[in-house]
Amino acid sequence: MNFDLIFALIFYGLLLLFYFKNKSKFARQGILLLYRTKVGIKLMDKFSRHRLLLNILSYFSILIGFLGMFLILYILIRGTYSLIFIPDSPPVLAPVLPGIKIPGLPTLSFWHWIISIFIIAVIHEFAHGIYARLYKIKIKSSGFAFLGPILAAFVEPDEKVMKKVSNKKQLAIISAGPFVNIVFAFLILLFIQFIFFPFIFNSDGITVVNIEKDSPASLANLQPGIIIREVNNLEVTDPTQVVELIQSSQGKEMEFLTDRGEFFIKPVMKDNKYYIGISVTHHVKPSLEWFYMLLYWLWVISFGIGLFNLLPLGPIDGGRIFYVAMLSFFNEKKSMKLFKSISIFCLILIIINLMPYLIKLFKWIIGLFS
Repeated sequence: MNFDLIFALIFYGLLLLFYFKNKSKFARQGILLLYRTKVGIKLMDKFSRHRLLLNILSYFSILIGFLGMFLILYILIRGTYSLIFIPDSPPVLAPVLPGIKIPGLPTLSFWHWIISIFIIAVIHEFAHGIYARLYKIKIKSSGFAFLGPILAAFVEPDEKVMKKVSNKKQLAIISAGPFVNIVFAFLILLFIQFIFFPFIFNSDGITVVNIEKDSPASLANLQPGIIIREVNNLEVTDPTQVVELIQSSQGKEMEFLTDRGEFFIKPVMKDNKYYIGISVTHHVKPSLEWFYMLLYWLWVISFGIGLFNLLPLGPIDGGRIFYVAMLSFFNEKKSMKLFKSISIFCLILIIINLMPYLIKLFKWIIGLFS
């Protein structure tokens, strides 16, 4: 029984009922469906009173904004080159949606996805709102939005007033969302590593998270969810131990003792490293596994969204940062021309990287009618 599908149908069924009951309160803005409220605005005002701290953080936020922009653009360009010219290279972008297999990551469940997206969207928009209020820009509304099945949050500052403040203040407001997502991701990671680690993990092995297709591990019938307890008669309690043992194997057959029996796997050379095609993590206590996976996906999705949002593309934060930065050097017409050019370039790179997933989706749809 596919519980994810059942939960999704129930969740979206309830949202649909809410929509029809409150249809007059929803508004369309492009491809977004908005439900405007005043929720959180008073709290934004309260946080915005910490002027000294927020002004100091704004410099870090802007710096991370530009560094992140160069980093994600470099990753995207390099990844696209590899995808086109280097055989078997994976795309560097992937749609983070329930059920979609992403190499190196566990399968994302519906509830982990919807809860993570909601938390990350709320703190992202809340950060924008705090800095808008810091600079005395009115927040007209807040609320949640839909982009198809994807739930999002929004804060709606007075754009006319925002355009009149200095470029530095605009950059602080725009960069605040991605900045707080990246900071939140690392706080979650530190929380897992230094506070929750002793309570979450068992010391009786490590768990296989993902198996690459046609890899030595796949051919040996190793499966996700299997707990590896020993490798070559050596007890393993940390994922790095397995990596080190594979690299020191010299390509000789290795024995993996698991909770489902023994597996014999011979590593092969790939990218100048020995490889068997598995991703592993610590063995989580069953009673805490759901909560651990929530923390894990909060870290992964928050960092991914924060970094992707800094891409100099169209209406997302990175595009707006790029445009405001260009206004510091060029007139409005020249800045807009550069903004449109870099947006089109980024969009092309994104489409190329998503093409493998779009082809799979197309084949799946065709398969429904064949």
